[in-house]
Amino acid sequence: MKIARRRLLGLVGACLVVGGGAQSQDKAQDVIRVATDATFQPFEYSENGKRTGFDIELIEAIGKQLNKTVEWIDIDFKGLVPGLIANRFDVAASAIYITEERRKVVEFTDSYYPGGLVIMVKKGDNRIKGPDDLNGKKVSVQVGTKSVNFLKDKFPAAERVEVEKNQEMFQLVEIGRTDAAVTGKPAAKVYAKTRGTLEVLDQPLTVEEYGFALRKSDPELVKQFNEALKKLKADGTYDKLVSKYL
Repeated sequence: MKIARRRLLGLVGACLVVGGGAQSQDKAQDVIRVATDATFQPFEYSENGKRTGFDIELIEAIGKQLNKTVEWIDIDFKGLVPGLIANRFDVAASAIYITEERRKVVEFTDSYYPGGLVIMVKKGDNRIKGPDDLNGKKVSVQVGTKSVNFLKDKFPAAERVEVEKNQEMFQLVEIGRTDAAVTGKPAAKVYAKTRGTLEVLDQPLTVEEYGFALRKSDPELVKQFNEALKKLKADGTYDKLVSKYL
């Protein structure tokens, strides 16, 4: 009788474990893990200790469309693609340009906003008036962004100063450690307007598109994201966020 009772208790315990595992799996399916480097205003940044920005609110809106809770993960920009491939999270949302090089290893959603690389200089500094003036100058760029390889390929005579954070890149120009910064247009415009000490040159370096990055092994999730984006554009949510941040 004792042996039978032990077996019965063992079976009950096994059922509880299986049941608990199923509940955990269901819970995991209701959560989408999204990584970002919240240092790139107006797309993602911190305000009063809370993440905010265009990407942040757009991802949260997509999460609601998909009936999923968004679990945010903070990471340096350079770790976004490697972390995505390593399955540390499901989506990378951090003002990422869609490039052929990145497409080789990750999948992108449809573009959700147009952008491009621009040159930012200290206001009143006339040494750099356009792209041709970059060669021979010190130019700050953020590690892991397209700006790095763009300068290598197009302006090899420019001295790159690579930094970890977007804020550092701009500050180096402000204090005169670099002559210019090359970065995305929306963030550069917002920073220049906020600070008043820098300006963005009119002539853009490139025309780019932003997209959310996902694993190539998750085609269904990519499809769901694209469908959610279309719905948010149709119901006016997307336009409200553009007006608010961009």
